[in-house]
Amino acid sequence: MFVLCCAYWNLIVCTSQITCQALDPCSPPDLSSLLLRSPSLSLSGFSTMTEPSKVIHVRNVGHEISENDLLQLFQPFGVITKLVMLRAKNQALIQMQDTPAAVSALQFYGNVQPAIRGRNVYVQFSSHQELTTMYQNAQGRGDEPNRILLVTIHHMLYPITVEVLHQVFFPHGFVEKIVTFQKSAGFQALIQYQSRQSAVAARTALQGRNIYDGCCQLDIQFSNLDELQVNYNNERSRDFTNPNLPSEQKGRSPQPGYGDAGGVYGLQGTGARAVGFPQMANAAAIAAAFGGGLPPGISGTNDRCTVLVSNLNPDKIDEDKLFNLFSIYGNIVRIKLLRNKPDHALVQMGDGFQSELAVHFLKGAILFGKRLEVNFSKHPNITQGADTHEYMNSNLNRFNRNAAKNYRYCCSPTKMIHLSSLPQEVTEEEIVNHLEEIGTIVNTKLFEMNGKKQALVLFETEEQATEALVCKHATSLGGSIIRISFSQLQGI
Repeated sequence: MFVLCCAYWNLIVCTSQITCQALDPCSPPDLSSLLLRSPSLSLSGFSTMTEPSKVIHVRNVGHEISENDLLQLFQPFGVITKLVMLRAKNQALIQMQDTPAAVSALQFYGNVQPAIRGRNVYVQFSSHQELTTMYQNAQGRGDEPNRILLVTIHHMLYPITVEVLHQVFFPHGFVEKIVTFQKSAGFQALIQYQSRQSAVAARTALQGRNIYDGCCQLDIQFSNLDELQVNYNNERSRDFTNPNLPSEQKGRSPQPGYGDAGGVYGLQGTGARAVGFPQMANAAAIAAAFGGGLPPGISGTNDRCTVLVSNLNPDKIDEDKLFNLFSIYGNIVRIKLLRNKPDHALVQMGDGFQSELAVHFLKGAILFGKRLEVNFSKHPNITQGADTHEYMNSNLNRFNRNAAKNYRYCCSPTKMIHLSSLPQEVTEEEIVNHLEEIGTIVNTKLFEMNGKKQALVLFETEEQATEALVCKHATSLGGSIIRISFSQLQGI
């Protein structure tokens, strides 16, 4: 139980996840929200607001924040009649039973800063006076029961496969079909039950639950699709009513997926149409790296090359540090720090597969005290300009040669880094001296492979290892420009 304290109001909220702290007047506003404001109302902590509404607009709603967290934040002020999560925008809309309840909530949070799971959230009146069914379904989903569920997995630290999803959902009814895919909101799946009652029971039982302890949280909505048509039975899709389907289409890349309206599988639903994707670039290198398959959680169907990175530490980050981090997962074309949002940046990768690797492995990574938000950008590319840094022709891009080896080494940040291109006469002491300013070094190992000196360095935390990589990759040690990657070894 956590007590929210205010000079004139004592309020008890029953949750260990929600905290309040002094309002930070320096918190950067969301510039897009300025369009919704008018000077018609002024509350403590809010200089200008729209007209009072029973609908509250919540910003900075990270993937780790669930519907239940938001409910607990606002339920002390009155009955909540509707809640819409806008995952792609990290926002939410909450409709109270009446306007006075919403006014009470904003008056209170005008004096204390609400935070959920360590993340500040920002609240204001919405320009909407009412959340209609049409608005709720604007994201292609809603609360009208349907036998097909749209499932988004947040904080996905472990691979989620068709088999894992079937194990989670089949106790609530016969699962006919499952399709997994990658979208801007993250890793998603469509689960088709035999009956609508089974889908309702599954959503009621599983919404907000974690598949694994502390991670892989389920965000479940009803889909507006009528039927899933699955053409292949493999690790990304399965028709449990037709076990005789092939694993892939002959002569085609074995990486089909849904995309926006249904991908090459095809969907029958309102406004749906078949959409195909081009084959992945560097297909031969990818096949060689992953033995003809793909890492768990990677669809291989993404065609968006640009990644939006947010929640950066603007005092410590720069374009070269971002290059060092993202170049582990592919070649970098250009990077742009957003001047109107100093904790945001755009990173354009060499192709859609490389950007999918970056989103998959870096989402939730901690860098300079901040947990990164990494999602696909709505921009297909970054326009060249005075505020962009070009890396297309950089000889530091890792995937211009030995692409298969570099793909094989892709992983989430670990506590251990691997150093190569070291001078032949280097010592462990010199390596420690070069890196120890970053953090506590637990162990080191200097070795030789194919006549070249290499090293492993184990840090106390993943964050320290990540900072060592972004700060020390491509720096000079003993006259040599060293290369740093994450190591997947568990110990030295």
